[in-house]
Amino acid sequence: MRVGLFTDTYFPQVSGVATSIRTLKEELEKEGHEVYIFTTTDREVKRFEDPTIIRLPSVPFVSFTDRRVVYRGLISSYKIAKQYDLDLIHTQTEFSLGLLGKMVGKALRIPVVHTYHTQYEDYVSYIANGKIIRPSMVKPLLRGYLKDLDGVICPSRIVLNLLEGYEVTIPKRVIPTGIPLEKYIRDDIKAEDVASLKEELGIAADETMLLSLSRISYEKNIQAIISQMPTVLAENTKIKLVIVGDGPYLETLKDLAIHLNVEQHVTFTGMVPHDRVAFYYKACDFFISASTSETQGLTYIESLASGKPIIAHGNPYLDDVITDKMFGTLYYAESELSDAIIDAILETPAMDSQLLEEKRYEISAQHFGKSIYTFYLDTLIARNNKETQKLSLYLNHSGKSSSLKLMRGAIRLPKRAVKATALTSAKVVKAPLKLVNAIKDFLE
Repeated sequence: MRVGLFTDTYFPQVSGVATSIRTLKEELEKEGHEVYIFTTTDREVKRFEDPTIIRLPSVPFVSFTDRRVVYRGLISSYKIAKQYDLDLIHTQTEFSLGLLGKMVGKALRIPVVHTYHTQYEDYVSYIANGKIIRPSMVKPLLRGYLKDLDGVICPSRIVLNLLEGYEVTIPKRVIPTGIPLEKYIRDDIKAEDVASLKEELGIAADETMLLSLSRISYEKNIQAIISQMPTVLAENTKIKLVIVGDGPYLETLKDLAIHLNVEQHVTFTGMVPHDRVAFYYKACDFFISASTSETQGLTYIESLASGKPIIAHGNPYLDDVITDKMFGTLYYAESELSDAIIDAILETPAMDSQLLEEKRYEISAQHFGKSIYTFYLDTLIARNNKETQKLSLYLNHSGKSSSLKLMRGAIRLPKRAVKATALTSAKVVKAPLKLVNAIKDFLE
């Protein structure tokens, strides 16, 4: 199968979406499929990049300068997609590349599916301080984007419930993004490596290390964890919170730690190299997150793959993941966070090796890739079953019906333009020649 992935963000831009896309590409290619990524330009890209990555002219997005939008490239994208003879297009954004992918898919008359990654209600405030897009506008905009697609992938039940609330009627399937297990199991990381990192972080052997790893922004709610530290430390002083990452809310969090007089128990590392992340998972006792804005959250399953339990705000996605106390402790109100931390430290059992292996496959990139491919196949089968046959069209002349046969080879109109109704026939016939020629030129 030949698949085109259309996305506004991809490496070297770092994000959960970019990681998900790369994982999908790698897993599909392992199974012998061809995957082409249509994405934005980036100054950090090396001159000689993977030829399966097609970069289109782009500019930084307003208020999100680390994200970009394409401003041209429809015709070139269409020609490239046609040359590669794509079987299906999979969009990963609702913005420029997503719209471009939809248009190319319609022109090629191939299925277009989508993955809905982000709960935009939590992020619209970043766009011109919420003056351009308001939370109430998300529903109609998203429904407009999805309405004529062939299907949508939901990374979690959170997204499924959201889309059902939006009254999205196209086929939906929950397929959580998986991770490459080999990057996190890491049996090559020895006890002395872990001890060295803990010493570097100032964590004693008898102290519990809580790890927060994410972009440092308000919606990640790391402030809730820091705010609960005085209560937790009143019960157990041998706890250290290590916050890995960078972002616009970093200085505010540092000030909060100082204000609460817990700065000796909170360490800010800033960004760490990607190849060092596994060391932090191995060193920690628990991964912790208070975020309520995640549709999935890859860091949760990265921690589990590393063999470390999590402490997190419960949601439908995590309810499905944390199927045993050994995998983590969930809480459902911010006031419960301190108790959840104390309970997790006291009550979490050791990992059962067999259950851990089963969980690892469930969250693996391999399982993710196979599930996506199955969805692709189901979509193609459904599309083929819906394909309308070419029919004769009829025009009314003085109460009489006369047959008008439109030969596809003549002007190569999309199949959807061929409808067995008098109204459609009249519109096609009366269409300006210039418009028909324009369609012909584009499709050829």
